[in-house]
Amino acid sequence: MKTLRSLGDQADCATQLREKIRAHTARVGVVGIGYVGLPLAVEKARVGYDVIGYDRNAARVGDVNRGHSFIRDVSADDLALVVATGKLVATTGFDDLVACDIIVICVPTPLTPNRDPDISYIRSVAGELAKRLRPTQLVCLESTTYPGTTEEVLLPTLATSGLVVGKDYFLAFSPERVDPGNKRYTTRNTSKVVGGMTPVCLELASLFYQQTIQSVVPVSSPRVAEMTKVFENTFRSVNIALVNELALLCDRMKISVWEVIEAAATKPFGLMRFNPGPGVGGHCIPLDPFYLAWKARQYDFRTRFIELAGEVNALMPYYVREKVFRALNERGIAMRNARILMIGVAYKRDIEDWRESPALKIMNIVEHDGAFVDYHDPYVARIRDEHGGIRQSVALTPQAVGDADCTLIITDHAGIDWEMIVEHSAIIVDTRNATKDVPSHRERIVLL
Repeated sequence: MKTLRSLGDQADCATQLREKIRAHTARVGVVGIGYVGLPLAVEKARVGYDVIGYDRNAARVGDVNRGHSFIRDVSADDLALVVATGKLVATTGFDDLVACDIIVICVPTPLTPNRDPDISYIRSVAGELAKRLRPTQLVCLESTTYPGTTEEVLLPTLATSGLVVGKDYFLAFSPERVDPGNKRYTTRNTSKVVGGMTPVCLELASLFYQQTIQSVVPVSSPRVAEMTKVFENTFRSVNIALVNELALLCDRMKISVWEVIEAAATKPFGLMRFNPGPGVGGHCIPLDPFYLAWKARQYDFRTRFIELAGEVNALMPYYVREKVFRALNERGIAMRNARILMIGVAYKRDIEDWRESPALKIMNIVEHDGAFVDYHDPYVARIRDEHGGIRQSVALTPQAVGDADCTLIITDHAGIDWEMIVEHSAIIVDTRNATKDVPSHRERIVLL
């Protein structure tokens, strides 16, 4: 157990760290250098902080140390510059973080097979930090999780160090708000919500983020910050489910859901536009609402909207399968042995991220029916399917399109030649309305 220092020395911890943050002499450690951690690490290094990025993935660490960006939102030039100047170094050794004044945790928070929160990565990192925690350090958790994680998991684990939060060391939660592929809102200009375990923790964490982020929004506690994040993604999940359910109804009523949405979107107030699609993907919307629903059950509260939204969104891949089946059947083609060319496997346009993409579920469903599926995605060269097999993107050529019995559009990447696809496809099932600007051969197109 470490010996606690006098009150005067404890108060000095905040002063020392405050000065280092302002002078950009604080050493920053980022645990997890993926879609969240790497952009953060580069931004901190760009303004002069010495940054160490930790990751268990040796290949990822090697890429960073070579200045090779594996994330489209991180400029290769920006990464190469901070690596070349020594401001950013990546490592697989946790002990390398001991010298850091600030530790930011950006590890994954998946779901278990039973759709319960899996915070094993957070617990593991907390345990490693507790062994090495020293006075004047600030620990910030950015991983999306259920309300209460910072206080109920991180705090007790770090307390085993013998240090006192708010006096010897400082603890905060500040949820990541990364939107992959969004060129308008980046790490720098997306407001940052921060909740600290104590007022001093909040002040120091806010000061740290203010060095690279234009707007920092302090809240009263980590729980509020944690709830803010899961609410944001739950809001999207529920509204996506609403418009997906509308698409199902419009299909029954022989009404174009896309025409309905276009008309409704002309209202200048009271409506936020959401579009239907083949399902939800990425690391946030398919997962985060279940974190909130799980936590609510501990309070004997059932989040009915959240659970229903999850059910509706989970049904969409099966609805897409039905649309493909009907489109083929109308042309006298059986699903068994049909050749399907899937356009896009990324979970949204113009990114390389295919985590939790509905494309994988759809691929599995239609192949279970006996179809053969190839895919083309300009951003995703290869994927691992639900059976563990490796698939590679095929070239998008008139012959590849023409050889398919059905072209299935899952992701509406910009830059794809939709006119060529429409011209050469036998039939198209378009789940994104990507072909809306192609005037010819509309009889070949089946919209969601």
